[in-house]
Amino acid sequence: MEDSLANLKAWFRRWEDWTQSLPWLDREAAGNPIQRWLLALAVAFVLFLILRLVLGDFMIVGDQMGTVEKVGLKTTRVRSISGEQLIFANTDLLQSRIRNFKRMQERRVVFNIGVTYETAREQVAAIPGMIRDAVQAQPQVRFDRSHFAKFGNSALDFETVYYVNVPDYNVYMDVQQAINLTLLERFAQSGIEFAYPTQTLFVNGLPGQVE
Repeated sequence: MEDSLANLKAWFRRWEDWTQSLPWLDREAAGNPIQRWLLALAVAFVLFLILRLVLGDFMIVGDQMGTVEKVGLKTTRVRSISGEQLIFANTDLLQSRIRNFKRMQERRVVFNIGVTYETAREQVAAIPGMIRDAVQAQPQVRFDRSHFAKFGNSALDFETVYYVNVPDYNVYMDVQQAINLTLLERFAQSGIEFAYPTQTLFVNGLPGQVE
């Protein structure tokens, strides 16, 4: 993807050089309106036909995200998830790293849970299987792996990876919610407790302290 974007930028620069070399463009004219129009047309061509940026695409540009509402000749309008309208100059988009989630065919999900250090070894060994069963019980999901990953500061940490076979974010959240509810039930039945940040303070007796 990065190589493709680099090729597009190089192509855009060649287009810019070509328009500047056209004999019928008066580069001394104020603002070079014809040249600007040709450049805007080139950028719109790249966004619409090569990057395939179309209405309804959900994209992230830098720290901004939202759904594409209009791809114009000079600007692209995006409706952010909080409701306001974002307007990007097409030339800025071409120079940015665009993450287009509409083109995603499946969503990779990594989630972590932690259980208390008081959990018995046999219970720890059984948890990856419980998580696997909870994930595989969901529709449109492909299970990848689940492991006891590490000893955390206040928990025994488990990492799980699965794929949702559709890109829709709402479907992913429905799946994750169902998994969480299933694990709540299974852990309660098995006497397994979720961990939360805690600190244990050990105090030695002071010299000469009388018990």
